[in-house]
Amino acid sequence: MFPTGFEAADPESIAHIIQVALAPAFLLSALATLLNVFSTRLGRVADKVDALSASLPGADAEARATLALRLAYLRRRSLLLDAAVVLASLGGVMTGAAVLTLFVGALRDASAASVLFACFGLALACTILAILAFLAEILLAGRGIRLEVERKQEEPR
Repeated sequence: MFPTGFEAADPESIAHIIQVALAPAFLLSALATLLNVFSTRLGRVADKVDALSASLPGADAEARATLALRLAYLRRRSLLLDAAVVLASLGGVMTGAAVLTLFVGALRDASAASVLFACFGLALACTILAILAFLAEILLAGRGIRLEVERKQEEPR
């Protein structure tokens, strides 16, 4: 997989090895950033759930129904964020497995290309799915904001 012996001193070979090693590092950095965003949003959802739950005991029947709908909405958002976190984490695991396979393949001088391709391919697929789950959560959040604005506008003053 990697050149050995005197061939390794070739600048093009060294550049290729560095390129191969850096690609997973960039993906892992992007996944870490995504996980940070996901966890921040999940924390905000949790704060909203706490605030709504605290107002449930003193609410009348109509307010309780409204609070229950809002809590169900927040539950859907949290489920989407959970899916995004799981998928991004799996993407990170597959990227790590791809790097490990790369190093094991280089050490054994065996053909690990199919395992490397599968791991990196799964990492990319999980990353794409995590982004799509995050997109769905963002769209759901925007819809919730719009519904809240409409509700506020319809309230008698």
